[in-house]
Amino acid sequence: MSPAAPPTTSLSASPASRLLDWRVRFGVLALIWGFSFVFIKVGTEGFAPFQVTFGRLLFGTAVLAVALIVKRDRLPRGARVWGHLTVAAFLLNALPFSLFAYAELTIPSTLAGICNATTPLWGMLLSLVALSEDRPTRVRAAGLGIGFMGVLTVLGAWQGFSGVDVTGTALALLASFSYAVGWIYVRRTLSGTGASNLSLAGSQVGLATLQLAVVTPLFTSLPKSVEVLPLLAVIALGALGTGYAMLLQYGVVAEVGPTTAAMVTYFIPVIATAAGVALLNEQLTWNTPVGAIIVLAGAALTQTRTSPRPKVGTPDGTPTHPVVGNRSSPEDFVQGGPPGTERVGTTDGAPCRA
Repeated sequence: MSPAAPPTTSLSASPASRLLDWRVRFGVLALIWGFSFVFIKVGTEGFAPFQVTFGRLLFGTAVLAVALIVKRDRLPRGARVWGHLTVAAFLLNALPFSLFAYAELTIPSTLAGICNATTPLWGMLLSLVALSEDRPTRVRAAGLGIGFMGVLTVLGAWQGFSGVDVTGTALALLASFSYAVGWIYVRRTLSGTGASNLSLAGSQVGLATLQLAVVTPLFTSLPKSVEVLPLLAVIALGALGTGYAMLLQYGVVAEVGPTTAAMVTYFIPVIATAAGVALLNEQLTWNTPVGAIIVLAGAALTQTRTSPRPKVGTPDGTPTHPVVGNRSSPEDFVQGGPPGTERVGTTDGAPCRA
């Protein structure tokens, strides 16, 4: 997502204080994105899924708009950039957010959180045909197979998927697939725009809000009454999970780099499962946590990288030509969702998340 100067720690701060600072923000980020699935579940108890998604995007846009004003950042320029942002808004926000909301009408938030963790697996699968520079190694291919074995374990495939709503689960997996497609699209179309990560992310979420503003009235009607708890859940989902969390991720990536920031992906399903069991009394059978561990192990293997070969140029491999544009893109700041996979900061890594 040349960018505005990222948040940095004061040069006078000690290394220990800087380490504590990013760890605290990292932990808060994982908690927010992990609890997002609980917020979705509670929100759908008082609002239609499209209304939950629209509220989420609306409050998220409000937070990002304030951040843009405070930082005096400018919106992206150019019809081509806005066209790509419109597609990215659909793939990374409007579609997956809506799919997760519909999925949680029939599946527990714990299962939705685990399905979200399959995003790196879908991303690697798509990279086989979409990204020539991202060819898999044997280890990564093994990770892909292990990850999908974990999905089958979570769903209890040997029992014929008994006790699992197939439609709801399929919607949650489709949402994760949409994240992966969106991240690849962003990497191909929005690198080197000259706009900051915050500007691209805020514009993208704003466009997704407009998309839901058109769709929601067509498929829903105003609720006869508004319950406080679902309303608070939607506000928290948007202001915290879609707005503030993206700002946190922006800061963590700027301070400690995309590789460390991407680790948040592996905490999200753990927190989502714990929150669902503790707060919503969702039932947990042995295959759910075991399958989740297998999924995360496979996802971790798909993110391994081989050392790049030195490029022709200077003796240390530095290219003799300048790098044009900014390689960063906004996926890791637009998740949802929960965001965070292999490409955070170059980005995509978003989850973006749920």
